[in-house]
Amino acid sequence: MNNPKGNKGLKRIVNAFFYSVHGLRACMKTEEAFRQEVIVAAILIPLGLWLGISPAEKALLAGSILLILIVEILNSAIERAIDRISFERHELSKEAKDMGSAAVMLSILLAALCWAVILLN
Repeated sequence: MNNPKGNKGLKRIVNAFFYSVHGLRACMKTEEAFRQEVIVAAILIPLGLWLGISPAEKALLAGSILLILIVEILNSAIERAIDRISFERHELSKEAKDMGSAAVMLSILLAALCWAVILLN
């Protein structure tokens, strides 16, 4: 595949890193849910690394929380793209936003399940 900007190799990787940092900053600045989840993650990820006995448990406890942040970023991106297209109410736009929200909810349920199974055994 041809790179339209002509960035290759290390320059492409460096640019991608800075685009990612910009995306994280934008999400922190504009998304209240993401900020709340970052606060919870700042507590639960270290706690998960401490409470997990095996490396797999540590990875599941911390990783399941990190997954919530990932899904929240994707949900925010979906909402932004839809709002960019139009603020007009449309059933498909509503469904897309609701599906993104459902993905966040399922990631939270997955994290709760991981924590419950590991910590209650």
